[in-house]
Amino acid sequence: MNNHLFAFLLIIGFLSCNNVNMDKTERNGEPNIYRTADSDQKMNDAIKTAQSTLDQFDKALWNKDYDSGTVALKIKFPTKTGFEHIWATEIILDSDNYYGVIDNLPDNAKDIKLGEKIKIHNEDISDWMFGRNGKLVGGFTIRVIRDRLTGQEKKDFDKDFKLKIDE
Repeated sequence: MNNHLFAFLLIIGFLSCNNVNMDKTERNGEPNIYRTADSDQKMNDAIKTAQSTLDQFDKALWNKDYDSGTVALKIKFPTKTGFEHIWATEIILDSDNYYGVIDNLPDNAKDIKLGEKIKIHNEDISDWMFGRNGKLVGGFTIRVIRDRLTGQEKKDFDKDFKLKIDE
């Protein structure tokens, strides 16, 4: 697992409220949790973009055209109040199916565990990412979150995130 790469990337659930601002929960020794409303248009657009460009992720995976240790898919898991979106790493693609390992400690999703190997269904993918030459490729929801951080939070994020994000 590669928890250090995703230290600030855990995005959890869509809340049933109209506030498009993020709600951040800090956890001792675990990635921060960022919550957004299910009506958050920028986040929903980022998810749609990720889903519509998944073929770019597949191509990089098949051609091994990525920096080692940077390949990940974000998957939505049902909770009692909506969904929790969690990154999986160690992604394998065989003909039509993805497999990966849960890379963030779940907060509300009770059917999965950190380090668990899972089969990933395309309809549950909410983002994809990998690094190429030290730069983030994909990571559409990451970009939305980063854009909403304060100046110091953004500096801290950039310092801890191992990939450069073009603005």
